[in-house]
Amino acid sequence: MTDHAISHGRRSAWLAWLTSETPSSRMQARCVQWFLGWLGLARNPLAMLGLAIVLVLIGAAIFAPLLAPYDPLAQDLTRRLLPPGTAGNLLGTDELGRDILSRLLYGARITLYVVALVVFTAPIAGLIVGTVAGYAGGWVDVVLMRMTDVFLAFPRLVLALAFVAALGPGIGNAVLAIALTSWPPYARIARAETLTIRNSDFISAIRLQGASPLRIVIGHVMPLCLSSVIVRVTLDMAGIILTAAGLGFLGLGAQPPLPEWGAMISTGRQFILDQWWVAAMPGLAIFTVSLGFNLLGDGLRDALDPRSGR
Repeated sequence: MTDHAISHGRRSAWLAWLTSETPSSRMQARCVQWFLGWLGLARNPLAMLGLAIVLVLIGAAIFAPLLAPYDPLAQDLTRRLLPPGTAGNLLGTDELGRDILSRLLYGARITLYVVALVVFTAPIAGLIVGTVAGYAGGWVDVVLMRMTDVFLAFPRLVLALAFVAALGPGIGNAVLAIALTSWPPYARIARAETLTIRNSDFISAIRLQGASPLRIVIGHVMPLCLSSVIVRVTLDMAGIILTAAGLGFLGLGAQPPLPEWGAMISTGRQFILDQWWVAAMPGLAIFTVSLGFNLLGDGLRDALDPRSGR
């Protein structure tokens, strides 16, 4: 057999393993589920566009030192407020002569930093609260859900402003404030999912085998809630980015001279009529990234939700 035939046979074997209707192990079943979800996502052109935008954001954040043509903090007052395309500044310069493109690339790092920290805190906290409330029921459910309702009663940005005002300005406090205001929707989703499965036959069978409530919640209930939480996380990324930009715009997020996109809009608003690019470029970056996360979230919802009619 030729090398081409061997490689083709291996690909066929892997494809058959990933599309098997009778998985032989839990790992294979999970791989089949995610592979079929990927195929559904790949058939959605808008979702792939959103994925491409998110990957560009990640690439810009990782390779910012290689992509940025200038130091994002270097000031040159002789080159201030240059229009896009002038003297090697593709997107122009700001009021201190700093290259806007370089600041946008390094600002992607701050945006990704905020998004990553919020993703690894708020959804996990919401998942724990929601599954415990839904499985335990009774007074535990009442207490946890009323606490959730208190957080949901306030707009996210207003509540984040209150937390940052109490903690003090700074990127770390801004991330903490956004995380503290972002977990309630995940708790609601996890509780709703838990209520639909806690009385299922397979949960009853696991309970009869002597599994503790903690083991049932962690090992069986939480994994079944993950797909809904992942979709909600992706859809919430735009709101998280806008909240972080809003805090930066008000001077409560990343502090100067850090190239945070919201702070760049804030300093550029005084030039909006004559030197529009100073505020428009970071605004366009926020719009594009938010659109990318929304498109990806819609695609993930269609691919992972079995009730979407796929």
